[in-house]
Amino acid sequence: MKVTGPARPPSRRDRIRRTMSPGPVPVPPVVSLVLLVFSYLPILGNVIAFQDYNPYLGDNPLQAFANSNWIGFGQFQLLFEDSAFWDALRNTLAITAFQLVFFFPLPIFLAIMLHNLLSSRWRGFVQTVVYLPHFFSWVLVVSFFVAMLGGAGLLAQTMRDAGMQPWNVMTNPDTFIILVTAEAVWKDVGWGTIVFLAALSTIDTSLYEAAAADGAGRWRRLWHITLPGLRPVIVLLLILRLGDALSVGFEQFLLQRDAVGRQAAEVLDTFVYHFSIATGNYGYGAAAGLFKAAIGLGLILAANRVAHLLGERGIYSK
Repeated sequence: MKVTGPARPPSRRDRIRRTMSPGPVPVPPVVSLVLLVFSYLPILGNVIAFQDYNPYLGDNPLQAFANSNWIGFGQFQLLFEDSAFWDALRNTLAITAFQLVFFFPLPIFLAIMLHNLLSSRWRGFVQTVVYLPHFFSWVLVVSFFVAMLGGAGLLAQTMRDAGMQPWNVMTNPDTFIILVTAEAVWKDVGWGTIVFLAALSTIDTSLYEAAAADGAGRWRRLWHITLPGLRPVIVLLLILRLGDALSVGFEQFLLQRDAVGRQAAEVLDTFVYHFSIATGNYGYGAAAGLFKAAIGLGLILAANRVAHLLGERGIYSK
């Protein structure tokens, strides 16, 4: 019989491996609970859009809801008669359209450049540089642009030293749409390449080799292989962007609203804050939010229908 010595105590590596081994972690129930609490239950609050809601009519929100008067579509009537609402809606749609043309394609071009034109060493460095601004807050981003383009910023000082009149960039309402788009590009264009880089990695490299063997140049391979491979992802993200068309941001516009004026910087999100939350007229803000959600849903359904007509799956299929 083989005699063995005392059992050797587990090493540190064994203890770490045992600790890190996969186990029955209840991730789906936790995710479902988070979605229920933070996404689905707040939908019930849209009911106050049809009330003259007063939070002081009870000791808790439920009593205030029960004691508030129902006014039907009265809040929507006031909303549609408010010229400030139409100004905010017009600014929101203009900024969305402008960014769809001048911002949405940029992550695609940057992803193609990183994937095809740079070596792996330079690709990692450039990705780190362009990803970093995404983690900056809008306060820091706006402060950076003020330091560069403001009246006392680097550009203005340089132009004064050269004997030129400095440009009015940060306080000019006529160019505000270009300014906020430039801020969004600097902050998020790198982060937007992640999905497209993942899609590019799934394209079969043998297709490029076969096309190169047939004499196709770089641009023909881009047009006939790369872009068709990215088309499903582009269509999906475009549909999602259209569904979120009336949500162009809040903090970015709130920080710059006083500098350029309400007529240029007021969007729906800041409109709800200034004309509802700040004044305590919560039913009015709920009506504006419900209107925005209904328009977003309609845009998603319409864009998904167009995607089906073009032969793409979209966000859902029949």
